[in-house]
Amino acid sequence: MAQPTHHDFDPQVLVLFDAYVHGELDRRGFLQRSGQLVGAAGALSLLGLLSPKFVEAQQVAEDDPRLLISRPEFDSPSGYGRGRGYLVRPAQATGALPLVLVIHENRGLNPHIEDVARRVALHNHVAFAPDALFPLGGYPGSEDEARAKFATLDQSKCRQDFLAAAAFARQQDGLNGKLGAVGFCYGGAMVNFLATELGDQLQAAVPFYGGAPALDQVKQIRAELLIVLAADDPRVNASWPSYQEALDQAKVTYQLFQPADTVHGFHNDTTPRFAAEPAAEAWKRTLALFERTLR
Repeated sequence: MAQPTHHDFDPQVLVLFDAYVHGELDRRGFLQRSGQLVGAAGALSLLGLLSPKFVEAQQVAEDDPRLLISRPEFDSPSGYGRGRGYLVRPAQATGALPLVLVIHENRGLNPHIEDVARRVALHNHVAFAPDALFPLGGYPGSEDEARAKFATLDQSKCRQDFLAAAAFARQQDGLNGKLGAVGFCYGGAMVNFLATELGDQLQAAVPFYGGAPALDQVKQIRAELLIVLAADDPRVNASWPSYQEALDQAKVTYQLFQPADTVHGFHNDTTPRFAAEPAAEAWKRTLALFERTLR
């Protein structure tokens, strides 16, 4: 049986699911609201269909012999004090390699983002994926629990933790001094923030459907950007026109990739919002940017 896509769901259900994923509705609220459209039993079925399927979507095994994986901790005195991330290296690397930060969505470092970090490393990069939930015990194994924990984080401290993560990662052995970053949803917004803060330290940044940074800070961006947006994503896309204007005024080098017939989360291959061809093209462009700017 073919996996469902976003075309198989009532658009109103997808709007409700987006609100649920981003904390505007809890599980009960989603079931109640969607149940008004499809009935109580149908709502439970919808939630099951829309929820991530980590194992089925995994592209690179955790024990892949081509990779070396560790979970180092680092100090973050201006943030939560201590952080941890997922560090992935090619096992047979020759020569110095670029570093790429991989930044998760609003559920912390779940199995999908770990898989994305492994994919990055297999393209001959060192990947480091910090976990914003580490101060609260890390990813709890449940998306609902992760989302609830995430909502309690102090985001001012989280931003400092990601800056500390970047500084820590850049000190690792075997690097060529070049840094890129890619993130998704919350992670896309964090990539935009890091671009304004890291200046010349960051050469390339790819925010996937992430909110804009503070517009008065856009002039500080020195990285080349690939902005990836979904076609149908009103919540995130509302911030793009003013962000684009600020980028143009600051003469930041950027490209926009906004493929047709996509919704928020279209790169995430663990859910029906995944769009295979646009996601593949977005990833191809991401890796091409890293290859061109970080080698």
